[in-house]
Amino acid sequence: MRFLPVFLDIKTGPVVLIGAGELLRAKLRVLAAAGARIRVHATDGNHDLSGLSADDAGRITFVDGDPLAADLTGVIAIVCAGAGDLGVAMSARARSLGLPVNVMDDLEHSSFIFPAIVDRGDVVVAVGTGGASPVVARRVREKIEALLPARIGDLAEFIGGFRKSIHAAISEFPLRRRFWERVIDGPIGALVLAGRRAEAEAALKAIDDPSAFALADKPAGQVALVGAGPGDPDLLTIKALRALQDADVVFYDELVSPEILDRIRRDTARIPVGRRVGRPGIGQDAINSLMIEAAQSGQRVVRLKGGDPFVFGRGGEEVEALRAAGIAYSIVPGITAGLGAAADFEVPLTYRHEALRITFLTAHKARDAETVDWSTLTDTRMTVVVYMGMTAAPAVREGVLAAGRSPETPVGVFARVTRPDAQGAIGTLAELPELVKRLDGGPAILIIGDVVRHAGSFRHQSTRQIISELLEAAQ
Repeated sequence: MRFLPVFLDIKTGPVVLIGAGELLRAKLRVLAAAGARIRVHATDGNHDLSGLSADDAGRITFVDGDPLAADLTGVIAIVCAGAGDLGVAMSARARSLGLPVNVMDDLEHSSFIFPAIVDRGDVVVAVGTGGASPVVARRVREKIEALLPARIGDLAEFIGGFRKSIHAAISEFPLRRRFWERVIDGPIGALVLAGRRAEAEAALKAIDDPSAFALADKPAGQVALVGAGPGDPDLLTIKALRALQDADVVFYDELVSPEILDRIRRDTARIPVGRRVGRPGIGQDAINSLMIEAAQSGQRVVRLKGGDPFVFGRGGEEVEALRAAGIAYSIVPGITAGLGAAADFEVPLTYRHEALRITFLTAHKARDAETVDWSTLTDTRMTVVVYMGMTAAPAVREGVLAAGRSPETPVGVFARVTRPDAQGAIGTLAELPELVKRLDGGPAILIIGDVVRHAGSFRHQSTRQIISELLEAAQ
């Protein structure tokens, strides 16, 4: 993120607008709609204010003379639109004075940019792409426009009018949040959105005890076991996103990506409880105790787990602990890493007449691989998906070979699947340990079987990997 989204108080001073033509007029309309006082240096001499309301026109002043020599005392920002080289010179002057400056379509000489704006009165949504693609920002804005109720700004204004009195009545922040959640999600919020503000005000004023109102119908503490998927935040389910937004506390695994953690509500407590191979963790019993204690205190708890909670995620053990403690719980499935790898690298785990069965197993240590009954994996029409198998790759290879699979059986090793830094290496069963060494760390999924032949084998490979494979082929 290069540009931090901020909201500028345009009531604190005038904005200087410099330029010509339709570009200047477009920015003039945006600034006027925001209620800004505007000093305009129209380099083309066009002082036409047609199309603007009398109120907007009353806040606009046209100024003659060289803007480079103009008095900028009290000015809060400078905008250049259609100003040509003058915009570059004005940017240098603004920066020397410590004033925010925007030169339209010129990131190099701008210290702020204009986002695409959804304006609902007191609710304003700004969508930016760091100046890279205003068209993308506008498309996102259109989606948000379609989702937001027309009177959502009225609801924000309504709540603002009662905020101080409720703050005085309820000192605890979590209880205040619960109060406003009940107002917004209940009949009072519905009245405001329906345009029946007077009735909404009467209903809110009729609440004698705000704290009791906040606590009424408050659900008991509960736990949601949520699958975060293999890493791509766009693969989170809608139900998972809703749980993350509602949570009071989130206990998350080490493998949950930062991009997914960013989807958690900002004021939610985040507690890491996971571990990586070779590193100590707090232990499953301690995790269970933390979840139960938080739920018993009345909190909405999310146990956020990479992949799916019930696929090598110990979700079953956590459910047993929650049942024994009498804690209400729900389960939100996620896309398991094996399916993420298959989709990311175009490996069909089943294929007509070629792969009719799938086996999922885990082997993050050599001794785990040694405990597997490999004799059940002799069927050549079975795809074998191995989780956490990088360290145990030699033992996995020996086990599958001992089961009777050919050393030429296709194998793929896919690391950090669905993430931007995903990598893959494809070869044969005999080469499995060497394939692991080609990758820059895990976590990784091993896929063993003829279906690997159908993979998009060069996807997510670094230039170094591709050159190395081409040289090997040439030899």
